[in-house]
Amino acid sequence: MQRAGRHGQQPPEGSPMENGVGQEPGTPEPPGPAAPRAPRARPRLVFHTQLAHGSPTGRIEGFTNVKELYAKIAEVFDISPTEILFCTLNTHKVDMQKLLGGQIGLEDFIFAHVRGETKEVEVTKTEDALGLTITDNGAGYAFIKRIKEGSIINRLQTVCVGDSIEAINDHTIVGCRHYEVARMLRELPRAQPFTLRLVQPKKAFDMIAQRTRTGKSPGEGRVASGKETLRLRTQGPAVLEEGPSPSEEEAARQVDDLLESYMGIRDSDLASTMVEVAKGSPSVAQLAQGLDSVLGEFAFPQEFVAEVWAAVCHPKGDKE
Repeated sequence: MQRAGRHGQQPPEGSPMENGVGQEPGTPEPPGPAAPRAPRARPRLVFHTQLAHGSPTGRIEGFTNVKELYAKIAEVFDISPTEILFCTLNTHKVDMQKLLGGQIGLEDFIFAHVRGETKEVEVTKTEDALGLTITDNGAGYAFIKRIKEGSIINRLQTVCVGDSIEAINDHTIVGCRHYEVARMLRELPRAQPFTLRLVQPKKAFDMIAQRTRTGKSPGEGRVASGKETLRLRTQGPAVLEEGPSPSEEEAARQVDDLLESYMGIRDSDLASTMVEVAKGSPSVAQLAQGLDSVLGEFAFPQEFVAEVWAAVCHPKGDKE
């Protein structure tokens, strides 16, 4: 006949393990509520990556924001994260339509564009607008996303799309957001020359195109399903979510165009965030309040906010 323990009956033989550790015979079961059920395991998301100018294929996982993503890529290829200027999805080319922003499709192949040659260009501002559209990589580097045809910058053959702006008149702007850089350039006085220090992406080897044509570069030409994306956030963990609807994508494109028109920047992730805020705003005034609480550092003008609200809430042009 078995004796009971001091605090209750001895657990029967073959009882389940407690917290993954089997209980010794004769050890009483501890009092209190049952241990909470283990959380459901998160899916393991692994992405493939290459250096855009040529490298073996690497595998990365476990990142929640752009800085962590760059750190993972740098670790794979044994370089410093500060060497990475920006990343494109599914192409090794400097294609500004394929920039990695705040979302990555689960089938996307990531190409990292690293620092190449540094160059200095003297510019004379003969007009208010230089003709530059600026974006940034989310990790401290602002770079040129578009050059307007016939503009001041367009006449300077040495300035190219994809060039990172490292300094203005020897004043480093590394660490500044794209809208801050756009504001600095806009505030420069007319008729006074200034110097841009630019860093161009490292040029691709000829073998890249050959490897792509023979199908050995798995990312080039791949079309993502778009059904699920990994959304990177500046704070908190990355979130796996359904891709945007066609109407949301179109609204984000319109807002991105408005950003370029009003502020001289393009930022698809910022545009998507503004679309989300606008969808829950029944009026322009409430959208202005929402944007101010989420993106107050931008100080958007009222007419811009009205255009955003119209683009999202009245896509056919019906305004309030």
